[in-house]
Amino acid sequence: MSVFAFLDAPTGIAQHLVTGLASAVHPLLGVSATAAAIVVFTLLVRLALHPLSRARVRGERTRTRLAPQLAELNRRHKGKPEALRAAQAELYRTEGVSPLAGCLPMLLQWPVFSVMYRLFTLRSLGGHANALLTRTLAGVPLGAHLQSAGPGHLPVFLTLYALLAALGYLGWRRARRTMDPATPGAAILPYLSFGTVVFAVIVPLAAGLYLLTTTAWTMAENAHLERRGKEPVSR
Repeated sequence: MSVFAFLDAPTGIAQHLVTGLASAVHPLLGVSATAAAIVVFTLLVRLALHPLSRARVRGERTRTRLAPQLAELNRRHKGKPEALRAAQAELYRTEGVSPLAGCLPMLLQWPVFSVMYRLFTLRSLGGHANALLTRTLAGVPLGAHLQSAGPGHLPVFLTLYALLAALGYLGWRRARRTMDPATPGAAILPYLSFGTVVFAVIVPLAAGLYLLTTTAWTMAENAHLERRGKEPVSR
């Protein structure tokens, strides 16, 4: 039994939802209905997770705001781990925040992303063929990989990779602008924004379409939350 077997049930539910959505839009979009359903379903999932993203950003801002005080506590209680933990706990209690602020929302999102990944990569689900991967986008099966693509399929894959690269460039620029130069690996970390392009090359087209949609959402969401964070608090 796979160690990820516990995800089979939610993955099956997600498959039924995407299939139902594809059936609903099929009269309008025809053979591209499943590809469109993947995009719409991904956007709906990310919209449902948006409150967790807001909580993550609030937690990150809290950690940034408290960083000088935490550094001072580390200096004051150097070599006294118990006293340091007690002082940190008191600081968090006084500020009314959790030391896990920002981390917990991210952890809660991982099971959802794992289900989405399995939905768009597994050839079979629950002992049956994954029908989503047999549908097509511009004539290319959603289960196709670049390595097995014919010459007529290359434009679809290359367009997908070009769009992901464009988003990666925007992510690279944002990371260069917002990352603290003192962060370990600060010179390399911004280039991780291009990781989705590399990953998309080794997964089926359906998973690449999911990566494109969720990455675009993340870019737009981050821009929105950053803009909101710069707005003055109304009283």
